Amino acid sequence: MDTQAKQADIECRDREMDEELADVLTAISVVSKRLARKLTMLSRQDEHKEEGGKSDEQNE
Repeated sequence: MDTQAKQADIECRDREMDEELADVLTAISVVSKRLARKLTMLSRQDEHKEEGGKSDEQNE
């Protein structure tokens, strides 16, 4: 019976570790999505600046 108890304990810990790993991967995914959105927004802002010319340049 001692072996069965150890096996059950290992299975429980494995499930807990799997759940924790899934939570960490989900968090990484959420942060990655936010960063991708911010990079896209910054890229679009840069494109708009380039289309409109340089703001610090004097017209002659």
